[in-house]
Amino acid sequence: MAEMKSPVIWLAAGLAQFLATGASPAIEQRFGELRTHPQELYAFLLRMPKGADLHNHVTGAIYAESYLRAAAEDGLCVDLKTYAIVASPCGDGRVEASRAQADNSLASKVIDSLSMRNFVPGVESAHDHFFATFGKFGPIKPTHRGEFIAEIVRRAAQQNESYLELMAINGTAANAIAAQIGTLDDFDRGREKLMAAGLPSVVSQMRARVDEMESGLRAALACEAQPDSSACHVVVRYLFEVLRESPKERIFAQVLAGFMLASDDPHVVGVNFVQPEDGVISMRDYHVQMKMVEYARRLYPKVHVSLHAGELASGLVPPEGLRFHIREAVEIGQAERIGHGVDVMYETDALALLDTMKRKRVLVEINLSSNDLILSVRGKDHPFPVYRKYGVPVALSTDDEGVARGHLTEEYVRAAVIYGLTYGDLKEMARNSLEYSFLPGASYWKDSSYRVAAPACAAGAHSKSCQDFLKSSEKAKVQLDLEARFEVFERSVP
Repeated sequence: MAEMKSPVIWLAAGLAQFLATGASPAIEQRFGELRTHPQELYAFLLRMPKGADLHNHVTGAIYAESYLRAAAEDGLCVDLKTYAIVASPCGDGRVEASRAQADNSLASKVIDSLSMRNFVPGVESAHDHFFATFGKFGPIKPTHRGEFIAEIVRRAAQQNESYLELMAINGTAANAIAAQIGTLDDFDRGREKLMAAGLPSVVSQMRARVDEMESGLRAALACEAQPDSSACHVVVRYLFEVLRESPKERIFAQVLAGFMLASDDPHVVGVNFVQPEDGVISMRDYHVQMKMVEYARRLYPKVHVSLHAGELASGLVPPEGLRFHIREAVEIGQAERIGHGVDVMYETDALALLDTMKRKRVLVEINLSSNDLILSVRGKDHPFPVYRKYGVPVALSTDDEGVARGHLTEEYVRAAVIYGLTYGDLKEMARNSLEYSFLPGASYWKDSSYRVAAPACAAGAHSKSCQDFLKSSEKAKVQLDLEARFEVFERSVP
């Protein structure tokens, strides 16, 4: 943390603000001035340490320009009707993707098709256009995976981020053996059939894919040659994706595969569910999907869970479809974090649910731009201030920064300007992002007020007890690094 000035020269209110947030009155005053000048505020927040981005889909985080470049290298085509990247051969309404490297008009149309840039609702809604982009990225070769993740990591480093939890590997490899289950009417029996059909071998193949991603990432970042680069100091871990718009048998196979992988591979720190929450299968089978997570957690209790829940808005589904998703994710799926949580006030007994989330310390991953683009939920209609009012921990995240054409700094700017947040508020959310991350080890902090270090570090970070503690906790090391970044940044503020 930044060195505290003598409290003798502080106003009482300023001292109270520092003790509560770790933000000096001078920085708060400067931040208040910048909040009415978004361009200057952006430059300030670009440099500000932001901890982690905990809600980031790799496929949606890649900018369309990168997909086009990879498509050209792979000899793929562009469909001139949908402007999607498709397999070769070209012809019959398909042209070589390489043309987009010199044809501005073609490149522009593909970029608009693969993102929310220039989108105007009409026959196609923003919601449908957003989710349709994921089917347009094309059959890019897996060898690009490492360089794609490197793109995300470099962008994070440029914004002074410390840690990324990327949704980067899904469970489709388990689909082939899901048919062995037959009708899924008993979880124990279904698991026995999957194990006999070769689920451990499938998980082993998934782990090999993670190793390939890691190897590709290291090569793309050139960390062996440039170990001191800022990008090489960003810690990266992965979340396993279960595709919720799949038949029950496939989802069950994916859930078990994800929990097995996360319990065995240190690079995979948790499990999540993806795809539109308002989909036909998602809505119909939501309860049984949460029961699957509950079942898998009994088998693998150390595996972490973050669940997309409540990425819904009034009118998108019938009113009764808004009443239970977040509650079941918390109470049945035992989610430690919730992604989006937009419809929380439509839930049955919403205030009791908020109290439960506060008591259980269930963090909400807030995606302001994404919720605006997909659900048209923004400003006073967004529950972000409600969560803060009722003491539910929150952290800002990007969701799909490539499709949305944004990045984490813009989320901080949006939150500060729209909701009148202080620098201390943003600093608390940055700390939250690491406190509620799935990095292994105990917290550097005694509690979530972030005022006092853990007992082992009470005598200072350089004490032997603290150094021993840091060796045992990857989370604490990254948290302490964040505090060092804050100190450097805050000393630089004029």
